[in-house]
Amino acid sequence: MKLISGLLIAVMFLNPLHAAEEVFPLKARRILFLGDSITYAGGFINMLELQLRLHAVDPMPELLNLGLPSETCTGLSEPDHPFPRPNIHERLDRALATLKPDVVVACYGMNDGIYYPFSPERFKKYQEGINRLIDVVHASGAKLILMTPPPFDPMALKAAGKLLPESSGKFAWFAVYEHYDEVIRQYAAWIVEQKDRVEMVIDLHTPILAFWSKQRETDPTFTVAPDGVHCNTQGHQTIAEVIAKAWKVEPWLPVSDEMTQLIDQKGAVLRDSWLSQIGHKRPGMQAGVSLEDAQTRASELDQQLEQIIAPVRAAR
Repeated sequence: MKLISGLLIAVMFLNPLHAAEEVFPLKARRILFLGDSITYAGGFINMLELQLRLHAVDPMPELLNLGLPSETCTGLSEPDHPFPRPNIHERLDRALATLKPDVVVACYGMNDGIYYPFSPERFKKYQEGINRLIDVVHASGAKLILMTPPPFDPMALKAAGKLLPESSGKFAWFAVYEHYDEVIRQYAAWIVEQKDRVEMVIDLHTPILAFWSKQRETDPTFTVAPDGVHCNTQGHQTIAEVIAKAWKVEPWLPVSDEMTQLIDQKGAVLRDSWLSQIGHKRPGMQAGVSLEDAQTRASELDQQLEQIIAPVRAAR
């Protein structure tokens, strides 16, 4: 995966990051990621894990992806959604009790506006959902990192005629309000304001919007979210870079295609197994293998990864 980074400059030499030198949250034993389909896809989590390993973070925290497509923190669904959108609060207690994370990273908002114009009532539901998330995570003893939703990119949907004016009155994920990113921008701004209530806030919206805006100065068709919502590989890398910078894991180091393939396989098998183990209300999800089988397979993939990564670390 040889991508041009618009956020960080890669420098090849850096001292290893050991626990005594690390800042929050790298001293955590287990970091749990919660979110919607963007989190579920796992790209940014897997890329982040590769960076931690290449930077020789020691001890290495376990990164667990428990993202779920369509999920919200509000329980709201647009009328034409094929099923009620799942609500993180249906499974949050089980996830925390089962996984016992030291740190939770949560990213909600893209689905919570249900692709409609801004509504004070929906915004209040979003605030209530995040407030409850803060309370429940902290009550479990875990620390919380809130991430803003990334920006909604209207470009491709506008070209396809899938954006609707406010006068349409009815919207959905396939027929989006034309200025939906203005809604997301307000949700993101409120998340940033919660910085004194949680251990860390990471603003994804501002730097990602700035990144693609800069790219469009030379390539007007550039996007990191071809359908407006779901990130492509470059989009996941921009998210991972923003997180890595917040965690002071710098510079961004190049990775090989083989590393990417192995870490993606590992992330997917563990994600699907844990989702099945903990349970959820979203239909249409393929069941994961047993936890024992998933952990065995993940261990095998870890060994293969380490054989590739160890010489790279040694060469630095």
